[in-house]
Amino acid sequence: MRTTTDYKTGCAYIDDYANAILSGRTPSDEITQRCVRYHLRRLQEPGVYIDIAKTERAKELIEKYFGFTLFPWELYVLALVHAYIDHGKRVLFNKYFLLMGTGNGKNGFISGLTWYFTTPDHGVKGYNVDIVANSEEQAKLSFSEIYNMIEDHWPKLKGQYYRSKTNIENRKTRSYIQYNTSNAATKAGKRTACLIFDEVFAYQDYSLINEFISSFGKRPHSRLFMITSQGLVREGVLDQELVIVEDVLNGENDAIGLCPLIYKVSSEEEVLDRGCWEKANPSLPYLERLQTMLEQQFAAIRYNSEQEEAFYTKRMSWSKQGREMIVATHDELMTASGPIDVDLTGMECVAGLDYALLSDMASVGLLFRVDDKRYWIQRSWICRESADWPRIKAPLDEWQDRGDLTIVDGPQIDPFLIADWLTTQMTKYSIRTLAIDNARYALMREVLEQIGFNYDRKIGNVKLVRPLQIASVSPVIESWFRTGVIRWGDVPLMRWATNNTKKVRMRAESASGNYKYDKIEPRSRKTDPFMALVHAATVDEDLQPTTSSWALELPVLTW
Repeated sequence: MRTTTDYKTGCAYIDDYANAILSGRTPSDEITQRCVRYHLRRLQEPGVYIDIAKTERAKELIEKYFGFTLFPWELYVLALVHAYIDHGKRVLFNKYFLLMGTGNGKNGFISGLTWYFTTPDHGVKGYNVDIVANSEEQAKLSFSEIYNMIEDHWPKLKGQYYRSKTNIENRKTRSYIQYNTSNAATKAGKRTACLIFDEVFAYQDYSLINEFISSFGKRPHSRLFMITSQGLVREGVLDQELVIVEDVLNGENDAIGLCPLIYKVSSEEEVLDRGCWEKANPSLPYLERLQTMLEQQFAAIRYNSEQEEAFYTKRMSWSKQGREMIVATHDELMTASGPIDVDLTGMECVAGLDYALLSDMASVGLLFRVDDKRYWIQRSWICRESADWPRIKAPLDEWQDRGDLTIVDGPQIDPFLIADWLTTQMTKYSIRTLAIDNARYALMREVLEQIGFNYDRKIGNVKLVRPLQIASVSPVIESWFRTGVIRWGDVPLMRWATNNTKKVRMRAESASGNYKYDKIEPRSRKTDPFMALVHAATVDEDLQPTTSSWALELPVLTW
């Protein structure tokens, strides 16, 4: 049980909420607590102060005109927004990242906050607000709430605002509010003071974000908000932002000015405990409709796996991918990590090789077929000067000590390191075929030819692998895991790489069910060791079924 901690910043909205989170009075996950501790540390820096008067005025205006009472977490954020430094010349935080379950009112809060920014009470002229989302419906959500509020109070506000279906402008401050999508034709030349990026999980890449950021920050106290739930689309911007959040919470990048606040359950099991739902839903104690909705959806998930996935992910901020999207379960990976209990000396095998850039990581391995089993022996290399090296959260030095990985000091992995490993294996085993990605062969061609691997459509022993061939073996690999026939020994590197991989439907509109493999996170979680196995699987048919006793009679093939 955590003990009560008494923090004093001089702002009751921050002190009360921070103490409720850190004392355990308000249920919260560890990352929420880390976010709060980070905010408190930054607020204690010299010269930092909270403008209490502006915070109170913002609360008064939002509650008066939007007709709702701000919740404790909203008042906490409202106060953080008014944290300044250098005698008010700069805001302490200029970027806010808010992640929580859907239905907690984050859009309504942002609607009130962004409208307040355009008022004279905020005190900055030309404080233009651009709301951005991937779809027009999502982008218009907060804009429409503000438009409707002004419409409801039009007799009082008509002298203060100009409004149309696409633009709201405060006549006195000349600050506008507009909504934008990827099709917006007016991104260039904007003078944006506040950017709102809504439902960040849906952003595949930073292209849209970068277009708006290029015209951002030309007004005093500029602020950027990213608001999102956890999403079913697990790639791109959200994953990258979560990496940045982790760096910030670790104290590695205060200069970026990020204020993260993340709400989530602490484990998959907590989703089954109603007492833990508040961890992902900070508005839950105050919204009876949200309580009812969660109860109804929770009762329904036993009948529909897609609803279950959505409930875990979007309501509880716990990324629960359906079985169809993961490569293997934890239990299947542990089975694959069982011992290689046969002597493979002299046996026929096929090889698989994968790398994206030789300045990053490369993996090669041998696939054997004995009785109904498959055995995999691999070796990987990673470049210490890789741009992704600081992002990788894995015990690479330990894996090097185990002999599964070599850390290369230098600008790139020398292709001869891979060739030398293959040459050594050719003295022990008979390698029939080597499979390598079609786009990666050119850089390796010369060294592979020197050790006897040549590409020729009719007689060569190199196969160039294309995406459709990977799609065709995806069900085979899934079957290997499900039936427990694949073994690679106690190699944590292989478990890590496989866990870093997801299946992605090749064409969403296709009913063929073809999948390709992709990285769950593009930079910090490498997949090369697993993809080398995938490439080898495309030539598994070249192997004849053998028994371990028969394998010992095979001569070793050398070149």
